[in-house]
Amino acid sequence: MLILGIESSCDDTAAAILEDDRTLHASVLSSQDGIHRPFGGVVPELASRKHLESVYPVVAEALQRAEITLDDIDLIAVTQGPGLIGSLLVGFSFAKAISAVTGIPFRGVDHMAGHILSVFLEEERPTFPYIALIASGGTTSLYLAEGHTTFSPLGRTRDDAAGEAFDKVAKLLDLPYPGGPQVARRAAGWDGDLIRFPRAWLDEQSLDFSFSGLKTAVLNHCRQQSQAGSQVAVGQVCASFQEAVVDVLVEKTLRAARRHGIDTVVLGGGVSANERLRQVLAARAGEHGVKCYVPRPAFSTDNAAMIALAGYHRFNESGPSPIDSDVYSRSSLG
Repeated sequence: MLILGIESSCDDTAAAILEDDRTLHASVLSSQDGIHRPFGGVVPELASRKHLESVYPVVAEALQRAEITLDDIDLIAVTQGPGLIGSLLVGFSFAKAISAVTGIPFRGVDHMAGHILSVFLEEERPTFPYIALIASGGTTSLYLAEGHTTFSPLGRTRDDAAGEAFDKVAKLLDLPYPGGPQVARRAAGWDGDLIRFPRAWLDEQSLDFSFSGLKTAVLNHCRQQSQAGSQVAVGQVCASFQEAVVDVLVEKTLRAARRHGIDTVVLGGGVSANERLRQVLAARAGEHGVKCYVPRPAFSTDNAAMIALAGYHRFNESGPSPIDSDVYSRSSLG
């Protein structure tokens, strides 16, 4: 089965051609970073307009790279939610229109399911069940994955998502958008003492996350430095902030694994491209005898290959989506 995957949940337009759940023939992405950089964040109206311009050329390029035509496609998998409604509508409407004209079935996909399964795009694959940490600009969540379509939410962010906190700290430090990679780059260049920023563990039983207090602590530190006439050590702040985020993400993930008696953890979402998070999770998981699987950065951030993969499994279980189905802003997966 050849699947055309389409992703337009936020600010990147992507398309991919996947054969069954194994062979990726093409993956194309059109980034909007340059459009949103002057504003320091994603402007929803601009994002949806750019998706309108990009969706056809991106899909056409994916088909060309795979050396096939639309006639060869057996299934269209498209992100249905969560995300920005205007952005989602572009990709979802495009997929439905193709389906209506050609008769190719289409399957709406939950974006979180794509991230949970993205590790299966790699050669080395985990076995079920596993604990999945999905960390991005829009969500920070823990899931128990018991099958390709069976996911139970264990914990979620109560305020800022990890990626959102990275972007806000970057903006506070006058670092360019997108902020996450900028903070990581400055952190990697720091080799001195760290500031002991707070970690929000919440109550002992909680697997939820909270990063708003950490963000406020960074703001207060920078203000205190400024009021004292001292220059803010950007590298030190970035490294200290990053370490606080990583500590909580890793410990909560391993806590979930211990609680459910599971020896495998998987990392996904845009923040999983952070090299420090990858290193620490792998090291600490190894210390506890837990296997750790992390997809390459191209499959960690938003991409259409993971949507095609999730769509393949959802279609095999539930068939095509109704033609009158609609997008949604909040994930049904919690």
